[in-house]
Amino acid sequence: MIMLAPILGIALLVILIVLFFSFIPVGLWITALFSGVKISILTLVGMRFRRVSPARIVNPMIKAAKAGIDLGVDKLEAHYLAGGDVNSVVNALIAAQRANIKLEFEQAVAIDLAGRDVLEAVQVRVNPKVIETPKIAAMAKDGIEVIARARVTVRVNIERLVGGAGEETIIARVGEGIVTTVGSSASHKAVLENPDSISQRVLEKGLDSGTSFEILSIDIADVDVGRNIGAQLQTDQAEADKKIAQAKAEERRAMAIAKEQEMKAMVEEMRAKVVESEAKIPLAISDAFKNGNLGVMDYYNLKNVMADTDMRESISKVGSNKSNMKSDK
Repeated sequence: MIMLAPILGIALLVILIVLFFSFIPVGLWITALFSGVKISILTLVGMRFRRVSPARIVNPMIKAAKAGIDLGVDKLEAHYLAGGDVNSVVNALIAAQRANIKLEFEQAVAIDLAGRDVLEAVQVRVNPKVIETPKIAAMAKDGIEVIARARVTVRVNIERLVGGAGEETIIARVGEGIVTTVGSSASHKAVLENPDSISQRVLEKGLDSGTSFEILSIDIADVDVGRNIGAQLQTDQAEADKKIAQAKAEERRAMAIAKEQEMKAMVEEMRAKVVESEAKIPLAISDAFKNGNLGVMDYYNLKNVMADTDMRESISKVGSNKSNMKSDK
């Protein structure tokens, strides 16, 4: 037990030293001191209590100091606590200074907190980027489809980077300009002969207003001839007219069939009434006999008339059949 006491004391001392140097970044403070960044050890300890990583603040301050940019620790710490990327902001300030681009710290912080990559924005300002549009289809006045693809060279407008529209808006506006220009052309041949007219007209529209970019040039990369939409539309219209005419003819045929069925029903109804009336004749003759309105001779004369009528109808039918047979021969 006596031998273990010194060992436990040494181990406890080592643990305390490790905890001390892990909580108090003495090494980082020494690095900052020799780099010309004046920051007290108490400020670094205070960062620990404020849950701020001292290295995330001190290392960017060292880079800024070496580049000749004076940044306060409070501003960097406030930006870190707001969720910003301190290292990216400092790199952007250094890049802007080297490229003679005016970029204030507050402006860079606002761009970073807006969700934009401030370092990339400075790089694009120095080295313009090319945005390539997808294939855009438009139709000239002669009904021929023209498919164009453009390359838009832009550079960042730092003053409009916060609140300005992005690349999607540029692509949409250029596409709209291409459709409008091709649509106002009298023929697709004019577009194929002079594709520069598209870029010139599109540039005149001021498509970069309200965006985060300045359009430097619009170059038509490819122009192809597509479908004959005018002829296709005429064909579709003719097919639609044909279907409408067929539907109307079918409607008229259905009405004619319905009318024919109605006429047949009327004829059948009239026949039924005739049969019903004929069925009443014997009863009428019988009543006439009973009432003395009809004699025996009158009855026989009526029968003779009916027999003559039947004979004449039979003779007429035979004659018509013979004439039909002769005509067939």
